[in-house]
Amino acid sequence: QVQLVESGGGLVQAGGSLRLSCAASGITFSSHIMRWYRQAPGKERELVASVTPTGTSNYADSVKGRFTISRVNARNTAYLEMTSLKPEDTAVYYCQARGLIREYWGQGTQVTVSS
Repeated sequence: QVQLVESGGGLVQAGGSLRLSCAASGITFSSHIMRWYRQAPGKERELVASVTPTGTSNYADSVKGRFTISRVNARNTAYLEMTSLKPEDTAVYYCQARGLIREYWGQGTQVTVSS
């Protein structure tokens, strides 16, 4: 059974930092692209960052320079380090594991940034 479990969300003041984790099981983690998405109330889900199995990363323009995605294949875990957080970063954050055939999603973790 495939599971992606996010953790690390919470309430933080603007300018603060959080680190999200996504622990995967039931998949060959090292062969999957890992992505972080977010969805704010009333908005569509958007791609925030992605990292390939070999560590190449990409970011949405809105988070470049503030967020860092990483992964530790030996731990089957992906991370999203978020700094200089803004109220507009408030959303539910989801991790996704993208394989050749299908993709898997976690249940999401809430991030709330107060002004």
